[in-house]
Amino acid sequence: MVKMLLNKTNVLMLIPVALFLILTISSGLFSVYLLYLAGYAHSISITALAITFLTLSLLSGFFNIFTAYSYYRSQLYSKYLKRIQNRLKPLTKFPAVAVVMPIYNEDPALVKKNMLRLKDLDYPKDKVNFYILDDSTKANIAEEIKGFAAANSIRYIHRKNRNGYKAGALNNFVKAAKEEYLAIFDYDEYLTDTAFLKELLPYFSIKDLSYVQTEKSYSKGTFFSETINLFDEFFFNFVQPSRALNNTAIFAGSCGIIKNSAIKKIGGFPEYVIEDTFFSFESDIHNYKSLYIPKIYALGKPIKTFTELSRQQWRYNYGDTQFLNYFFKRTASKKSTRLSVLSNIDYITHGSGLNYISFVLVLFTLVSVLIVFATAAAPLTSLNITELFKSSSLPATIEALGIMAFIVSLLAPVLLIKLQFKSVKKGIMVLFLNFALAITRTRAAFAALFSNKQSSLWARNFTSKGPRIANALKSSFSEITFASALFMLSIFAMFINNVSGAIWLFWYSILYFSTFAFFYKYG
Repeated sequence: MVKMLLNKTNVLMLIPVALFLILTISSGLFSVYLLYLAGYAHSISITALAITFLTLSLLSGFFNIFTAYSYYRSQLYSKYLKRIQNRLKPLTKFPAVAVVMPIYNEDPALVKKNMLRLKDLDYPKDKVNFYILDDSTKANIAEEIKGFAAANSIRYIHRKNRNGYKAGALNNFVKAAKEEYLAIFDYDEYLTDTAFLKELLPYFSIKDLSYVQTEKSYSKGTFFSETINLFDEFFFNFVQPSRALNNTAIFAGSCGIIKNSAIKKIGGFPEYVIEDTFFSFESDIHNYKSLYIPKIYALGKPIKTFTELSRQQWRYNYGDTQFLNYFFKRTASKKSTRLSVLSNIDYITHGSGLNYISFVLVLFTLVSVLIVFATAAAPLTSLNITELFKSSSLPATIEALGIMAFIVSLLAPVLLIKLQFKSVKKGIMVLFLNFALAITRTRAAFAALFSNKQSSLWARNFTSKGPRIANALKSSFSEITFASALFMLSIFAMFINNVSGAIWLFWYSILYFSTFAFFYKYG
């Protein structure tokens, strides 16, 4: 047992867990020392700040601990899946399958290429039908796709409206679908393994299994696009396996198979921006099972611009915030099946995950500004070990703990990516990307909370014609304004001899200013 715990693999598994725990403890200690300072300085304002920071630290601590738990638990999934696979038998009877590609004003060349590749699936031709669900509003694209479908024995379904978006297109199809299973692929996904159906359909011998989701990934691109892929790689390598052990693996919208009868019993796909997450949740509370297979069968088109990433993250956080509201209403219903504690935590963390690394990040920044100037009024002393816990040394101690918490929060994602993906550069870029996207995600969350119109999804204009620097300035105006304010405050902190506070705020200003840098460099 001792040897097992001390071997290299287990040590590497424990390092990220330790990082998250250190971050949680350092943030908590910083909050406690703030409370001590409030008492020492007899300050109501510092007390309020201490309570606010403690609240944010507790929220952060919950996510950090749960992330550490999920990361460690994900390492156990391969053994769990192996036991299932050992009980499977190859197909002897081949059920009817609908291979479905929903599209909306997409590049016809890419649609044609990827749909023709799907027709190479290794499966009896009389048991598989191919469909294009076209919601295109551009007549020339719709006509071209319709002609392509007719020439290649692909069934073409076109809607005159986009009610329900992708979910609406799928629901429209399901009403008349006779096939037993639906295999869904996005227009930009190129099939890399033709055994997709033959390898995945045997899993449906598991009683009450509603869907099987596979790992999603992207074809090779630039350093920027491959760094962005780490967001998905982290989700599919660590979050999905951990969730799958709780029967809460998310159907990710494509590269998966769903049982048609389950869709109809559930009542179709909930018509929201991220219909896949809502469907996964409905499947669970309808007492169906789900499964995640960590294997890549198709590669999507890589994201090449920061504009694309910003739009994607806006949509994700808009949808996640909608889901969080939906989750609490649905679970409060007396008709709803009661889920386990771990399942509930899975859905809550999923719905609030991007808000945690965006809205909470912005709140931490604002509170940090107030802390820098509230503690500046307290007498500072040089920090030494013997007087570390004396009241006269508390301000310096607070600054030391605050800096430690901040440094660990910066190092955690960098070290985690270095350990798992062997790249410090990508880890640093992920750190900057999270700050660069923080205000975008926060705006999306507020749009979901205070607007009933899904058109608000595209409320922010990320691109326009004109000089590159002008486009970048316009697209990142909110972030530049925020970063500039932080920079000016850091200058003021330096002016009043609060050196550590000045460094703290200056670094924050750089992180938020990176939004402009990403727009300028990557468009």
